[in-house]
Amino acid sequence: MDIQAYIASGVIESYVMGLATEQECAELESLRKQYPEINAAIAEFEAALEAGAMANAQQPPAVVQQKIWQTLQSEFQQQPTVNATFSEKGKVIALPWLKYAIAAAVIIIVASGALNIYFFQKINQLQQQYTALVNESNSLQAGLNIYKTKALDLYNSMQVMSDPNMIKVPMPGVKGKEDNLATVFWDKQSKAVYLLPNRLPQAPENKQYQLWALVNGKPVDAGLLTADCNGLCKLKTIPEAQAFAITLENKGGSATPHLDQLYVMGKIAG
Repeated sequence: MDIQAYIASGVIESYVMGLATEQECAELESLRKQYPEINAAIAEFEAALEAGAMANAQQPPAVVQQKIWQTLQSEFQQQPTVNATFSEKGKVIALPWLKYAIAAAVIIIVASGALNIYFFQKINQLQQQYTALVNESNSLQAGLNIYKTKALDLYNSMQVMSDPNMIKVPMPGVKGKEDNLATVFWDKQSKAVYLLPNRLPQAPENKQYQLWALVNGKPVDAGLLTADCNGLCKLKTIPEAQAFAITLENKGGSATPHLDQLYVMGKIAG
């Protein structure tokens, strides 16, 4: 049995995503016990799928209002109590009324100024803490929104791939690039083409992967794989085709494929 050809057939990806038939599942369960390479390929794809789904995952935000309330209680419970005594035991000091008034006024002014500074500093600290908590909450909310978007994209991809109207076209790597793999899902009704780049090396900055449909022996542009495509990506509509292939082209694509840059290719069954 050609283990590498079996791994490149796309059955492992279908199995992990729950799209394989009962017969395919039973066969794979049996083979994974016999061949460590198959078991390792299953684990590799599961890990890659989990990493993609959990990218940018964030912890849920704390209750900002509760944090602020706790901070306020802590701060005001720790405020110092000011006690002042203006007496001298066993001694009577005769001062003019004006001197007493001036001394009292000075004490009040000094005490008032100190308290004003103290409370201003505390209010400023609380304002900074509140601003930091709001910023933290906004950051966590943004991360949560990204996670929700990725989860929704994954769900929609699963719906497309499990649609009975879809023709699944595995594209294993060509000679010298046997580790590569991509899968086309072609809608029999709308003729829309979806591409799943299972295992393709990251394209250089000035390059782009381009999908081709082979129609009566001639290559037809089926769309470009963009940098933001991390899962199932919708490309062009192709009315008919006998096979699909992917080449690495200059950024922006090419009018004709460079066959020396051919990475994967697969024929349509039937």
